Amino acid sequence: MNPIRLLIVEDDHKIAEIQRRFIERLNNLELCGIAHTLADARDLVDVMAPDLILLDVYFPDGNGLELLRELRATDSGSDVILITAAKEVETLRSALRGGVFDYILKPLVFERLQDAINRYREHLEKLATLNQLAQREVDALLPRGGTEGETGNQERLPKGIDALTLDKVRDHIARGGQWSAEDMGMEMGASRTTARRYLEYLVGTGELTAEVSYGSVGRPERRYFLKA
Repeated sequence: MNPIRLLIVEDDHKIAEIQRRFIERLNNLELCGIAHTLADARDLVDVMAPDLILLDVYFPDGNGLELLRELRATDSGSDVILITAAKEVETLRSALRGGVFDYILKPLVFERLQDAINRYREHLEKLATLNQLAQREVDALLPRGGTEGETGNQERLPKGIDALTLDKVRDHIARGGQWSAEDMGMEMGASRTTARRYLEYLVGTGELTAEVSYGSVGRPERRYFLKA
């Protein structure tokens, strides 16, 4: 598969540099530019036609959601992962209406970006193998897989989340305290990336709360605990 061509759109130069270094650590990615303003982003999108854009919301010359709407209005082939400090529900609603692939809250943690990029790569690979659509394939591509007949009254889970494993994670979390993805991975006998996927899912359902803490070497780490 060809490298994913990626554009960073972030007005804070330091944060953009962190994202650039994260991207360098991931395989099969090609950074095709960094834009610090929406005007520069529009030019780079027109010239470079990136596959994926890491997009902030707040810029001195406008709002990143404006760029997202423009991309969709022009039927752009660029997908978007929003990376932002915006925690307003309406911002999330607008992003979802605009068809973002993912929504990541700052401060950005490498493992969360890695998980998003891996899922995006899997998404592209599935699309590349399709010749003709059937409902099963459509369900596998959309965020909430499965059909009513398959799930019945059970919880509908996205691809990559297994019900039995999810129950185990919930059991561990029920003990109380705060959990890192690494801690949970050890309990599950799984990788930190897999554990983070389940923990982030539970944050999305409102069962858990996540906060960023800094370890002894100053590396940011998300820690998860039951929502009060």
